[in-house]
Amino acid sequence: MHRYPTFILTVLLLCITVPASWAQQDVNRARLAAAGGAWIGTADVLVVYDSTSVDVQESGLSYVHMHKLTKVLTAKGAMSLRTVVFDYDPLSAAVELLLVRIYRADGSVEVVAADRVHDYPAPARAIYWGARQKLVDIGRLEVGDAVETVAFRKGFTYALLGSEEDDSRFVPPMRGHFYDIVEFWSAVPVAEKVYRVFMPADKPLQYEVYNGEVASYIHFHPQHQHRVKVAVNPTGAQALTSEDALHPTSGMVTRPGKVTYCWYKRNITPLRRESDMVDPSDVAPKLLLSTSPDWYAKAVWFHGVNEDFGSFAVTPEVQAQTDKLLHGVSGEQEKIAVLNHWVAEEIRYSGISMGQGEGYTLHTGQMTYLDRCGVCKDKAGMLVTMLRAAGFESYPAMTMAGSRIDRIPADQFNHSVAAVKLSTGEWMLLDPTWIPGVREMWSSAEQQQEFLLGIPGGADVMSTPVSPAENHYWKAVNHATLAEDGSLEGTVTIEAEGQSDSMLRRAFARSYRSSWEDQFTTLFLRKFPQATVGVSAMTRIEDLSVPFSITLTYRIPAYATIDGKKVLLRSLLLDTPFDDSFNAAELGIATALEKRDYGFRTRCSKLVRLDETITLPASLRAERLPDRVQHIAAPASFIAAVTMEGNALSISAEHRLEKRLYEAAEWPAFRAALLARKELSSTPIILSR
Repeated sequence: MHRYPTFILTVLLLCITVPASWAQQDVNRARLAAAGGAWIGTADVLVVYDSTSVDVQESGLSYVHMHKLTKVLTAKGAMSLRTVVFDYDPLSAAVELLLVRIYRADGSVEVVAADRVHDYPAPARAIYWGARQKLVDIGRLEVGDAVETVAFRKGFTYALLGSEEDDSRFVPPMRGHFYDIVEFWSAVPVAEKVYRVFMPADKPLQYEVYNGEVASYIHFHPQHQHRVKVAVNPTGAQALTSEDALHPTSGMVTRPGKVTYCWYKRNITPLRRESDMVDPSDVAPKLLLSTSPDWYAKAVWFHGVNEDFGSFAVTPEVQAQTDKLLHGVSGEQEKIAVLNHWVAEEIRYSGISMGQGEGYTLHTGQMTYLDRCGVCKDKAGMLVTMLRAAGFESYPAMTMAGSRIDRIPADQFNHSVAAVKLSTGEWMLLDPTWIPGVREMWSSAEQQQEFLLGIPGGADVMSTPVSPAENHYWKAVNHATLAEDGSLEGTVTIEAEGQSDSMLRRAFARSYRSSWEDQFTTLFLRKFPQATVGVSAMTRIEDLSVPFSITLTYRIPAYATIDGKKVLLRSLLLDTPFDDSFNAAELGIATALEKRDYGFRTRCSKLVRLDETITLPASLRAERLPDRVQHIAAPASFIAAVTMEGNALSISAEHRLEKRLYEAAEWPAFRAALLARKELSSTPIILSR
């Protein structure tokens, strides 16, 4: 007889498919009585245990039982548990609530009736694929109450393949394979979390724990026989599967041996977040597991499933539109740009389900062309189709916007783009989803982001390179004159390129055309309400052939502070009125933290260049100018100088943000440059008569 540690016995108890009612109630009461401790802090709820058991079939189909017990600690926690929601997509998954039970603080137990479980279309915006939710109406709870749920799910999280009535529609897209991503971090304290997989012994499983430690064990089980009812149970608990061998007379079923993989962790405290940190999945404990051998296999499958479906078949309508767009266009890059921007601007982002094949399969180019809408994968598919119509070799690619893709080939993707092979043999990435109103062909807000090409023969995961800061400049030039009474009058011109350009155009695109000229004047007046300001020149927002530029003329009464013979003056550009998220998002990065535990991110690499000349009255001379500032340390720097020659005061500054994603160790240099810029902006220039 095996002897297991006490905790392992508890783990096994928690993983039972449908708990014996009275025995489980006793276990739960004991766990609830013991739950708590200083480690949970001031949390509103405590997850006493969260247990998931996954029975994987030879086809890759998985039967999942989820068992959870949550205790209410505060009135706010009671409100948050009034309803419990389970999301699913009926094309690829089914969810059944087996048991919902309330443990009252007074010792009574209440089973929630089936008529308090509601199934309805999930709230949707922009993507309408038929997702649904099951909501349990728990009702009023008090501090000390607890909610237990036991749920069953079969299938996978992406919709694909047929609509058959049997379980074949729940088999994952890569038939025979299984993968999962399990988070061992939480927004609330978790006393115990368990994840267990029963895997066919002949199906190899690779896995890895990232960003922390999680305890685990593996058990081997030889093939065994047991008696079952020859019928399909709605829960799947006793259903015959394709690998079962039923004896014709004894009714005994022989099932092949399975391997039990189990991971568990206790006393999980809420993840402590930092401002502007990278995605939690990049730094918090997680488990990745997959039976797929590598990313090459995933790439080959992705290529095949779309080619077999005919996603990129060129129809006469698509060919005619492509020929029309490229009439008179000869250069390779020009052709690609025309098609890329046409798809970006003309295919609205709105996801409608095509039924069979939705999820991984890209809609056909013809369907997207006629519907004039689609999500990222469909916009990418439309572009691939048109590029092929133009004679290019092109394929789709998958990527993960916002977080890292790791080595284990679990499907860590949430975005699709296109790739085209240039005449040089190089692959060029294109993203028609993220470039409406953007001069770039590929959004550099996706730099340092992994991707997987769906090309013949497959590919490994690659990463998009860092885009130089010079490609995303924000430049401002101010020519001004200071009057004897302290008023400042002049012109300021702002020019932006790359992602800085796209952010400024986006600010306009989110407002009515009639108010476009007010975008910058409003910012100016917010800082200087006494000013008069107007727009003397501005690039047409829809003109992507040149970087965006705008010139303002202004007059600010009482701009300088006059104190007897002393005059206090500040740089207009350093003490900027253009400090909103569209112009200077970097100024909103919190600098209170002296050190970071996690990596951090900005929207994009960026170069800020400020040049200012202020003509002073002849009666003024410089009494004290700010010292020259020089903070140069990768991956960010700030240099600035304030000089005076004759009656001309000159101010120049340059702030560089070299990339989008940064390591925690790079924070001191990044912070020092940002603080230097902020400090100089508040440092007065002292003049005297």
